[in-house]
Amino acid sequence: MTHKVFVVGVGMTKFEKPGSSTNDYPDLAREAGTRALEDAGLTFDSIEQACVGYVYGESTSGQAAIYELGLKGIPIYNVNNNCSTGSTALFMAKQLVEGGSAECVLALGFEKMAKGSLNLGGSDRRNPLDRHIKTMTDARGLTESPVAAQMFGNAAREHMERFGSTREQYARVAEKNHRHSANNPYAQFQTVYTLAEILASPMIFDPLTKLQCCPTSNGSGAAILCSEAFVRKHKLEKKAVEIAGMAMATDLPSSFEKSCIKMIGSDMTRAAAQKAYAQSGIGPENIQVIELHDCFSSNELLTYEALGLCPEGRGGELIDSGAVTYGGKWVVNPSGGLISKGHPLGATGLAQCAELCWQIRGEAGKRQAGEVRAALQHNLGLGGAAVVTIYRQFA
Repeated sequence: MTHKVFVVGVGMTKFEKPGSSTNDYPDLAREAGTRALEDAGLTFDSIEQACVGYVYGESTSGQAAIYELGLKGIPIYNVNNNCSTGSTALFMAKQLVEGGSAECVLALGFEKMAKGSLNLGGSDRRNPLDRHIKTMTDARGLTESPVAAQMFGNAAREHMERFGSTREQYARVAEKNHRHSANNPYAQFQTVYTLAEILASPMIFDPLTKLQCCPTSNGSGAAILCSEAFVRKHKLEKKAVEIAGMAMATDLPSSFEKSCIKMIGSDMTRAAAQKAYAQSGIGPENIQVIELHDCFSSNELLTYEALGLCPEGRGGELIDSGAVTYGGKWVVNPSGGLISKGHPLGATGLAQCAELCWQIRGEAGKRQAGEVRAALQHNLGLGGAAVVTIYRQFA
């Protein structure tokens, strides 16, 4: 027997540039976790288990983080799934409640990152992305540019060649998300840029300029998940947001078939989305707000297609149409997305969850996208995992 699962409390820290604060990861976790508990009106005594996500850290950093909230001997699971780590912790917490193993579970994610481009791993062992890098290298070659930017930049080049998308369309994604972030006090950057400024910023890997790439960030996010019985017992109906569908997909044979678009996760995103739509009975036409994984502007445009917001090859037309911002069919990345809000890897998925819960509750302030009945979250990690979640109002 499975049980409905609800998010009843969310919290996050402001995302910050590495080195800009003396806060260590337990400080960040304490702040986000405390805010989630206060949001739900609960104490740590209610938490029966905890799933804690981070990419960079020691094997029991999750315990060190949770101990900031209390010491009660509960099971604590340390989770690492590259950039989809936060949503993976959320997925695990949801399964614990759904399967009846616990009534109230905390999902928490954090990251304290080094400055500069991502470190892809140690030199004394096989790189877990070596199959992805080989696929890209065989198709497009390899340069001295940051590898992640090459992966997503080459996917953009493939799309440009096959479907005619343009540099301006990718830049327009970044313009939108930087504009959205101006209303988000949690965002690392809150500066509005013109399309011309984005196109003129330093080139990282053509067509991706610096302002189209997410920054490294420090931060934390948290969500409290519980059963319907717990919601009613504690009178949390006004706070509760239902997880109506949630699915994870990993790489498929097609991920390594000489397409950079598929190599960066389009097919696993499509597979996870279709499963989440089927679970929830909610499709793109029923959704008002989307938080998706725009680690680079190209990934947002390609993800429009993988999520079924438009047909294959039409992502550029979708961004041009205004359908993915305020006044359009969907508001995509009202938080500013990873490009402008920041991307502390383990916290990203939980910050997305927080934004969507605030939107559904009508608590997003200047970012509020009208009445939000249903929302979609997409979080991607190369290597790989895509997690798609559908949220809806409590009924």
